[in-house]
Amino acid sequence: MPANTGTLLTASELVAAYSTGELSPVEATQAALKAIEDRDGDLNAYCLVDAEAALEQAKGSEERWRQGNPIGWLDGVPTSIKDMFLTQGWPTLRGSKAIDPDQPWEVDSPVTARLRENGLVLLGKTTTPELGWKGVTDNPLTGITRNPWDTTRTAGGSSGGSAAAVAAGMGELSVGTDGGGSVRIPASFCGIVGLKPTHGRIPLYPASPFGALAHAGPMARSVDDIALLLDVLALADFRDPAALPPLAGDYRSAVRRDVRGINAAFSPDLGYVKVDPEVAKIVTSAVAALTEAGLNVTETAPGFSDPMDAFDVLWSTGAAKWLDSFPEGSAEVIDPGLRKVWEKGLTYSASDYLGANAERAALGIHMGEFHTRYDVLITPTMPIVPFEAGVDVPPGSGLSSWPEWTRFSYPFNMTQQPAISVPAGFTEGGLPVGLQIVGPRHSDDLVLAVAKLLEEIRPWPVDRPAGVLR
Repeated sequence: MPANTGTLLTASELVAAYSTGELSPVEATQAALKAIEDRDGDLNAYCLVDAEAALEQAKGSEERWRQGNPIGWLDGVPTSIKDMFLTQGWPTLRGSKAIDPDQPWEVDSPVTARLRENGLVLLGKTTTPELGWKGVTDNPLTGITRNPWDTTRTAGGSSGGSAAAVAAGMGELSVGTDGGGSVRIPASFCGIVGLKPTHGRIPLYPASPFGALAHAGPMARSVDDIALLLDVLALADFRDPAALPPLAGDYRSAVRRDVRGINAAFSPDLGYVKVDPEVAKIVTSAVAALTEAGLNVTETAPGFSDPMDAFDVLWSTGAAKWLDSFPEGSAEVIDPGLRKVWEKGLTYSASDYLGANAERAALGIHMGEFHTRYDVLITPTMPIVPFEAGVDVPPGSGLSSWPEWTRFSYPFNMTQQPAISVPAGFTEGGLPVGLQIVGPRHSDDLVLAVAKLLEEIRPWPVDRPAGVLR
């Protein structure tokens, strides 16, 4: 088991073991809880763990498997959920001291409801920066979340708790949110797979103040597991008017489609991003392997300029709208950086917002045309390696805000396209580097299939990160 041997099983491997009786959901849950006990003191990936409830769920799953009647493809798999999703019986504090924990918590979000309905074992909730506002994970309520590969480094964010938990074997799966890269950034930094699906593919409730930027996304240690979890999550929910209709097929089959011969564009810098040379070398090597495996790869930029200004308007006005609903005095207890975003958002007019939204739509149209010529776009996920934990920007970089070092991710929140981060290799210092695959809207199956091809030709280590042993 993972907690004893140091070998991390995927969710797919776990359910295969459940079906033969080699392992039980109770054993897997006990192992995940032991891993949390052993490792989370160093990582701070969880803000809530409910061992009693998890073991009760696992016992129910164990009985279903014994009877040969599991209720889903992932029945009994230990899973976490980011503390941005409503969870009945558990507080959803979103990393904020301004949210009162002493109130009824009676509603499950669509994501939580689908996990329960399919028998997944909910271990607890993972950390987030306050309201998920930035690309690293720390907050005034629970402190700093660290990278399992090197605990002096950031796990990324805002789904950093989820990424660290999965990477360190503290649960096989997690679900995060992604409004500007928040699934893909920590997936790259922590060496796991993270998918931001097409907007509306996974329903959200309550509606995110970040509106058209907001996505939920599965996080796992393999592409197959991402596909299985997406099948669970991608069901319509009447509480989200933007939710897409159910998929005609399923992702667990589509992930294995043959993608050799498709046309792929490789943009090492989107035409405007400064990339760490070691990151560039690793990603270029992975793209060369995809070319050798049969993709028709052309190096070309998609031809748009950095949309950071428009993203900033959409992001900061969303934050301001949300925080305006908080109790009086909240400004004194929230993250100082978030307070600045709040104040900045209040300076923008309705015309500013509509102009930024128009730019977002124009970018989506531009990328739609681009994908008439190229089936997918490949880029680095991140232009840098994980930096010091506890700060918002790399020390000594001269940068002032997190979007300045996440320029590969937020454009594709604006376009609402599916985008996945897949491990591509390690730096000489032993830090993970991710490769991003972007597809046209509604092509989540294609993005997954290309990611699966990369995973097959460049297998990722399954042993737990060295950092958690320190």
